[in-house]
Amino acid sequence: MRLSVIVPVKNEAGNIASLVSELEAACLALAPFEVIYVDDGSTDGTAEALAAARRGRPWLRVLSHDRTAGKAAGVHTGIAAARAPICALMDGDGQNDPAFLLPLLEAIEAGGARVGLAQGQRVGRKDGRLKTIQSRIANGVRVRILKDSTRDTGCGYKLVRREAYQALPFFDGLHRFMPALVSRAGYDVVHRDVIDRPRFTGTSKYGLFDRLWVGLLDLAGVWWLIRRKRVTPRVTDITGA
Repeated sequence: MRLSVIVPVKNEAGNIASLVSELEAACLALAPFEVIYVDDGSTDGTAEALAAARRGRPWLRVLSHDRTAGKAAGVHTGIAAARAPICALMDGDGQNDPAFLLPLLEAIEAGGARVGLAQGQRVGRKDGRLKTIQSRIANGVRVRILKDSTRDTGCGYKLVRREAYQALPFFDGLHRFMPALVSRAGYDVVHRDVIDRPRFTGTSKYGLFDRLWVGLLDLAGVWWLIRRKRVTPRVTDITGA
């Protein structure tokens, strides 16, 4: 198995069937593969929609949180359960097109073990003018402070090696700073453009101030972590045991 696809969702009942069908078509060439949906305490019909989608699809796994814990927790749960060495992280609203899974997988595999992350970068943003401006400002500030060379770390489309992810400190909001932290862990990061799409249905779970204040605190914490990084020595067992 080359790829596990992780899709954290909360209250995305109307988007389950369409995205699962697209994932099935996109991943058939990779068989065997798995798609892991993590239901983060949904209160709509998401659980029922996932149960219906699982019929006849043994590659579709569903994990459920007993309470809402956030996107970072959903990603963490999915990667902990994944069986493939590379995990694709996707949003469950339909904005991430599964057609880009193969190009991103090829990008991370082409670099070998030294590449820990293939980061999608959105073109043709569909979030609206206010969110697009907000995102550009946030990305500009982040790049100046963290120097992670990533134009759009807010893009939910990422392919990460499990071993690279497991080397990262876990905190709420980790997914927004993954390029900088993967680099801190000693891995390379590659970037690929992906076409942004409108949501299938529903509305975004995040607002302007949800991202702004929490993002500033997280940015300060990640900056501190990077500054505190020390050289990790290479260990040789000279006893021959």
